[in-house]
This record gives sequence, C-alpha cells and structure tokens, in this order.
Amino acid sequence: MNLSKRSTRQERMDTDCVDFDDYSNCLRDLARVNVATLTHRPMLAWLARHAKGDFALLDIGCGHGDALRKIRGRYPDARLTGIDLNPWATRAARDATDPAARIDFINDDAFAYRPRERPDFIICSQFTHHLTDEQVVALLVWLQQNAARGWFIGDLHRHAIPYYSFPLIARMAGWHRFVREDGQISIARAFIRTEWQILLGQAGITSRQARIAWHIPFRLCVASR
Repeated sequence: MNLSKRSTRQERMDTDCVDFDDYSNCLRDLARVNVATLTHRPMLAWLARHAKGDFALLDIGCGHGDALRKIRGRYPDARLTGIDLNPWATRAARDATDPAARIDFINDDAFAYRPRERPDFIICSQFTHHLTDEQVVALLVWLQQNAARGWFIGDLHRHAIPYYSFPLIARMAGWHRFVREDGQISIARAFIRTEWQILLGQAGITSRQARIAWHIPFRLCVASR
C-alpha cells in the first residue's frame, strides 16, 4: 500500500452494515478501540487546560458517544451535546448512555445545525479522515466561526507502523470484522502533519491560532490555541 498520499477507499461500516444491530456492534467495538489506543487522552488533557465548571460542548460525529461519556465523568456540570449524521449512531449512543448522564444526542448535519447557544467548545474525534480535503477546510472554517472558546480535532496519523500492525491487533482482540478492515482504511485515509498545515492555511488559520501535536500511539491532533 502506497501511503504517500491519502486513500479514497470507502469504509465498509459506512456502506455495508445490514441493520442497526450490526452497526451498533461496530460502534461498540470502535469504542473499545478508543479505550485500547488512548484515543480520548489528548482531548481530555486539552480540555483540562481550558475548561472550568459549567460550559457547553458539542461533539461532531459523536458515534457511540464514548468521548462525551468520558467528559461527563470529569465535568458533571457541563452541558454536553453529540451530533451525528447517521441516525443509527445517535440511537446507539442513546442506548449506551445512562439518561442520568444528561447528554443530548442529535441526528443532524453539523454544518446545518444551529444550536440555541454557541458552544464554548467543539470537538471532533476520529471524524476528519472520513472527509475530503475540501470538506476538512470547510469544517475548520466552521469551527473557527462557531466555537466560542476553542475547538479540538483528534484523528489518526497516516503511517506504515499502525497501518500494518492494526489488523493483527484487531484480530487478536476479536473486534468486529468491519472494525478490523476499516481500521486499516481509516489509517490510509488519515493525514500527515504537512497536510494539516496546508489545510489550516487554506482555512485561513495561522500557527498562532491553532497547533498540531503528535500523540502516542500515532495520533495527530489539531486544536485552537
């Protein structure tokens, strides 16, 4: 596989899940992948530097809602909302979330969504690799315009080590067949640092406004300063 540029292959989870139960099982195992690979650790560390007490946070492409549940565990007074275009995702997130957690899940297009209040923080976890370059630029512009206090993007780093090692780890862990196959596609669709620099420039965001940081294991995160 040539990893010198982004792959355009579609992930099977987006096209081949036959029913809600199949899709929900995929999301459940993706949440397990996030635990095993410390996916939310950089986001939580960033939020700890910026968020205090009562604040509103929006999670774009919230999937199973596991990022929001992690946040709720640390910020009991935060007003948390997850939005996902796939109705099966928001249904699965509600099913997996205790109502007492007070997390709202909305099935909608984030770019068309107009919340009653401007969120203090907006996060995106493992979402941007699903988008085209042009869509990522539009997302960056949207984040700058709509996040009152800051935004955070956490995603994969396109690299040979995770690309070739993930299928072996996923098979040993017994994760869903689509997770095993899509994980490698996701890595091939992800960005490298220079590509993020170009995308930020196209969105009119300077290095003073946003920072790119690498985190173990092979995560590239982009966040407003």
